[in-house]
Amino acid sequence: MSSLAEIRTVIEKELEEFEVFFRQSMKSSVPLLDKITYYLVKRRGKQIRPTLVFLSAGMFGNINPVTYRAASLIELLHTATLVHDDVVDETYRRRGFFSINALWKNKIAVLVGDYLLSRGLLLAIDNKDFSLLEKISTAVRKMSEGELLQIEKTRKLNINESEYMEIICGKTASLVAACCACGAISAGYPETEAQKMWDMGELLGMAFQIKDDLLDYTTDNDTGKTAGTDIKEKNISLPLIHALEQSGAIERIKMINLIKNHSSEPGTKDIVFNFVNTYKGIEYAGTRMTEYSQKARTMLKEVKDSVYKTAFEELITFVTERKN
Repeated sequence: MSSLAEIRTVIEKELEEFEVFFRQSMKSSVPLLDKITYYLVKRRGKQIRPTLVFLSAGMFGNINPVTYRAASLIELLHTATLVHDDVVDETYRRRGFFSINALWKNKIAVLVGDYLLSRGLLLAIDNKDFSLLEKISTAVRKMSEGELLQIEKTRKLNINESEYMEIICGKTASLVAACCACGAISAGYPETEAQKMWDMGELLGMAFQIKDDLLDYTTDNDTGKTAGTDIKEKNISLPLIHALEQSGAIERIKMINLIKNHSSEPGTKDIVFNFVNTYKGIEYAGTRMTEYSQKARTMLKEVKDSVYKTAFEELITFVTERKN
């Protein structure tokens, strides 16, 4: 498997220029805002989203200023949602760093999220990038709907596989879909055809989220949480959903009650892990992840060969085989 750095080689120059562009897009005349946005830029993660935008644009032959704006718009809106999420979830660390609300308290964090949102909207409006704004706004709507559906279902711990897929399609896959569609649109790919890139990105996003859920059952990792965090927070993901659906009624009720009432207690994680392994939840989730990634590969075959397409294929492999 190629590393993310190796995959990015074909767009290394563009990503370096993007970092400068993105920093400028966040700039403010308020010193406190500049200090906080600088902190946000320095602690960003794997940068898979801008990578998707640039590779998608490259596959259609034309990385240009619109591509940089598309990547920045997505990063601004996504970062805004993360800042707000940390406030709502009372999260004080993300990817090993302190969250904005942990360092500057909730009120400032909410205002920073609002500022980033407004900067993204103005970036699109000032340049009349309305087609990009429409795609990304659709993604943000779906992300909100997915998060709210997850909250609703988590309260009762009664998520089935279909509902889980609906949740992750909204909260994760929609933004990956927007990256692919906006990258293609920025390169001149017809809007009427952009749905194909959206669909391919959605498949990749589904595989990405299932892999994230699998990591929570298999290893301690540096994504900002340790193994078993989902159980502690009462988030039921695919490995556990499958195990619950395969178990008997009495055992299922006992397991749900354990998670509902004792999720934070020592030993609960091991009991749930053993339960999931008994009913082959990890193997099942891995199979479903592979199905989504293979469907994405099949759709990618319709795109003409290029170094960008090859890198995109390698990125699909990276998504499903990564260790963190």
